[in-house]
Amino acid sequence: AKGLHDEEVDVFYGCTLCQAFAPTSACAVTPDRPSLCGAITWFDGRAAAKVDPEGPQFAIPKEGVIDEIKGEYASVNEMAESRSGGEYSRMALYTFFDAPHTSCGCFETIGFYMPEVDGIGIVDRDFRNPTPNGLPFSTMAGQAGGGKQVVGFLGMGLLYYFSPKFLQADGGWRRIVWMPKELKERVKDGIDADMFDKIATEEDAADLTALKAFLLKVDHPVVDGVERKVDGKKISEGWKIEDPSEYEDAVIAFIEETGGDIDVDAIKAKLNMSEGQFMQVIEYLQDEGILE
Repeated sequence: AKGLHDEEVDVFYGCTLCQAFAPTSACAVTPDRPSLCGAITWFDGRAAAKVDPEGPQFAIPKEGVIDEIKGEYASVNEMAESRSGGEYSRMALYTFFDAPHTSCGCFETIGFYMPEVDGIGIVDRDFRNPTPNGLPFSTMAGQAGGGKQVVGFLGMGLLYYFSPKFLQADGGWRRIVWMPKELKERVKDGIDADMFDKIATEEDAADLTALKAFLLKVDHPVVDGVERKVDGKKISEGWKIEDPSEYEDAVIAFIEETGGDIDVDAIKAKLNMSEGQFMQVIEYLQDEGILE
């Protein structure tokens, strides 16, 4: 359904095939958001619902827009509540953080939020090694699967990556910071061209320290704050330091070494921090009377 979009239809479809092992799973299938397992597109749902109206695929009238950017509809919320046995009362289609879609367990990939870099990583079943957060696919799938709605983890089908509505409320590709090389190549045509080289793979970063250094080097949007593409709204403020005093000695030594000639690339390379974080420490040192 790559050529068809959610705003062009007046009905979505639901699927409960996975409820045999994920009792509270309630999958909403739209042109822009195929099923998590990758087996059911909007066209598949429409055909199945017509053939067997009482079957596991069923129509969801697209009614009651609550938040167009997050993809929250009253009719989808009603479906989620009834089909999950009252476990959930809200389910948004294009966000990772606010009432995200339930995750069944047979999803093709899983997204995972890394607060250390304020970015989202993605991993598929074929990647067996730990991701930068230290967890492999299997562990995260166990945490998020079974029909759960878990903020910070989200099961997704591969075709969703080709949608213009891919996590649009959260910044879309501007919020993605890591994915396996093979998966990245597989969905290359769906990734925004200006973001492809800014997304790390296992060859660039195997842990959070290396990932942070990579994101600084490529000037990834998460470093200074993400402005989402859908409406131009800035939705994150960039990396911040909770306790500037921890970096006091390192910054003073850097200033002494450079003679006060501040170069942004040198800050990133030697201190492993953004310009904004560096200025946080400078302001702290000035407030404390250590620097004039």
